[in-house]
Amino acid sequence: MIRLWALLVKEFIQMKRDRLTFAMMVALPIVQLIVFGFAINTDVKHLPTIVFDQSLQQEGRDLLSSFEASGYFDIKYVAGSYQAVNDSIESGKAKVGIIIPPDFSENVKHGRSAAVQVIVDASDSMAASSAISTAQIIGQLKSQEILFQKLEGITGKSVSMPYDIRIRPWYNSDFVSAFYMVPGILGVVLTMTMVMITSMAIVRERERGTLEQLIVTPLKTHELMLGKIIPYIFVGYMQVTLALAVGILVFDLPVRGSLPLLYGLTSLFIVASLSLGVLISTVARTQMQAMQLSFFVFLPSILLSGFMFPREAMPTLFYVMGDVIPLTFYLEIMRGIVLKGIGIHFLWTQVLALIAFILATLAVSIMKFQKKIA
Repeated sequence: MIRLWALLVKEFIQMKRDRLTFAMMVALPIVQLIVFGFAINTDVKHLPTIVFDQSLQQEGRDLLSSFEASGYFDIKYVAGSYQAVNDSIESGKAKVGIIIPPDFSENVKHGRSAAVQVIVDASDSMAASSAISTAQIIGQLKSQEILFQKLEGITGKSVSMPYDIRIRPWYNSDFVSAFYMVPGILGVVLTMTMVMITSMAIVRERERGTLEQLIVTPLKTHELMLGKIIPYIFVGYMQVTLALAVGILVFDLPVRGSLPLLYGLTSLFIVASLSLGVLISTVARTQMQAMQLSFFVFLPSILLSGFMFPREAMPTLFYVMGDVIPLTFYLEIMRGIVLKGIGIHFLWTQVLALIAFILATLAVSIMKFQKKIA
């Protein structure tokens, strides 16, 4: 225990001397949380829209008002021809073009189908999907409104929908992207900093020639590993606290679950990331190799963990690959506690997966390290 304590003191002194790295570890979660929290937004609204209204009647204006009131379409330009609509979309000034034909009002008044053309710039697939689905919903709602008015005029009675499907989204009822993204970004930041910094810690000792000094001390291999991991657990807690504070203060992130449980399970994820970094450090020979290997681990973590893309849509092979990534389980823990407010009885699977990952990586790291110094 005394040997381990001495190593911990040495690690903290080294951390204090390397102020730039320490400042990066503290500032990185705040900067990334603010940048990604604001920038990564799947609610594609306020698409610049151009309108070519050839009917110039009240029915056309009502329809355009519905488009603008949705918040997805900002009618910024009025065209006088098809060519003007095409030019605006081709030049990128407008993302959506709405063309109302001359006979639109007459068709609506006489109960005939009134076609409206909506041109969408699909070079940006996410914006296009959002615009297309919203335009379809607006068309259906306006059609129902007109049909009901006509039926009420004929029957003299109020008409209601045959089916009344009431949708109630739970946990994020307003579909705020930041509520979904911020817990994920916190996991990504922890993965990036913990894996990268730990992976370079032992390699740096070797490059400086101080690893041999540590090896000749009475320290055992597992004590050396723990000494390299424990100081960064405190750094990880500092990052989590700062990131949560920014999430709550800047993005109004609701934390519905237990904070002690969140911190307790976060420690498992921090140790899992640190043990992965230690494993990398036993493989890499230089700091550059350690950094490259860290990025090699970092990219699959982002792509396969469910941070950016839903795992349910992935092919089986990639879904299974995501099951061996600690970030996958931590995202489920974070979103479960923060957004759903669930307790430990729903998170045992994720906890056991993280513990298994820690034991496996630390065991392999100790074996590889012993083989190297043998």
